[in-house]
This record gives sequence, C-alpha cells and structure tokens, in this order.
Amino acid sequence: MDLSNHRYRISLAWTGNRGEGTSSYRSYGRDHVITAPGLPDLAGTADPTFHGDKDRWNPEQLLLTALSQCHMLSYLHVAVKNGIVVTEYTDDAEGTLHLNRDGSGEFTSVTLRPRVTVADPAHNELAQKLHHDANQVCFIARSVNFPVMHEPVIMN
Repeated sequence: MDLSNHRYRISLAWTGNRGEGTSSYRSYGRDHVITAPGLPDLAGTADPTFHGDKDRWNPEQLLLTALSQCHMLSYLHVAVKNGIVVTEYTDDAEGTLHLNRDGSGEFTSVTLRPRVTVADPAHNELAQKLHHDANQVCFIARSVNFPVMHEPVIMN
C-alpha cells in the first residue's frame, strides 16, 4: 500500500437548470450539490455578486475554509509534537479576490487570524512561533499560489 499518495473524490451535480439551460447568462441558476459517501450534502452556488444564492456556500468561501481548517489541523499537530497543550482555537479568516478586466480572477492573499488558548503561559512564545511551522506543513497552504498570512493571538 502506497501511503505517500492519497486520492479524494467528490461528486458535483448542477441543480440550476430553470428549464432553459444556459440559453442566456441570466437564464440559469448557479446552484449545485456536492456529495461524498457518508457525508451530508453541501449546497453550493456562486458568490451573490455572480448571481449566486446567499444561503449557499460558494467556491471562494470553501477555499478560505479549506485554508483555515488545514492551518488549524496542522497547528494542533505541531503543538502536540512540541508539548503545547491547546485548549481552544478559533479563526476569523479573510481572503482577497481580484477580478481582472477579462472576467478572470484570482485570490491575491488570505489572512488567517487564529486565537489560540494554551494551558501553560510559559509556552506562549513557542505557541506563537508554531504558526510558521503549521503553515509549512499545511497541505492546502502549500498548494496555493498566493500568500497565506497569519495574525495569531495566543491566550491563557
């Protein structure tokens, strides 16, 4: 068994056909459903700016979510490896998407703002530095072509 490669699969089904298909730019919905075996369905759409439904997740939010989740999971991993006991972790992440004149676009940066509570105040400095290590091992952060910055706060 090769443990160095992992495959991930999802299924996506567009549910936005309003009867006319894509006969015009405004004739179709951007709604879709993302599924994976054993998991709840994820209702997706486009950002409301691009004619999506504000009550569904859009790809930009999901990318930001993936970066935030991956950093947290990586941080908890490096904390354990370094003997830091984390008792609480929250994040308020923000990303910037730049739209180009040709209709394309790309994220130009993401800032994660983790608030981490550690059990021992003597570990605060190391706990702060471990965000760099977490970024170095986060699979998603290593896969994007824009900077993922961190503004962590360590609490006790």
